[in-house]
Amino acid sequence: MKVVEEQFKNERELPEFGAGDTITVHYKIKEGNKERIQNFRGVVIQRRGEGINETFTVRKMTSGIGVERIFPLNSPFVEQIDVNKKGKVRRARIYYFKKLTGKSARIKERVFKKD
Repeated sequence: MKVVEEQFKNERELPEFGAGDTITVHYKIKEGNKERIQNFRGVVIQRRGEGINETFTVRKMTSGIGVERIFPLNSPFVEQIDVNKKGKVRRARIYYFKKLTGKSARIKERVFKKD
């Protein structure tokens, strides 16, 4: 199984991110014979799987409606991932975030000290 995964593994550098981080996923979309890149910016709800099967779920609010999308990490359609903010959360999967609204739906930003 690992031999097959090594053949299909995508050899590109992706930034470190986890649950609570706000990221922008540049996703390639094919419409007919045209190809374009669409940005999906939201909060990472979870990362799951390992190796070639790893996926992550991103949630964003669009005109008051929550939209979630699951992206395969090694997909050829994921062009680029930008980490906009590092979030400070205590869990690896923040499903409780779906129920929160208003000020309680904010995630504190993780601040790094430089020595």
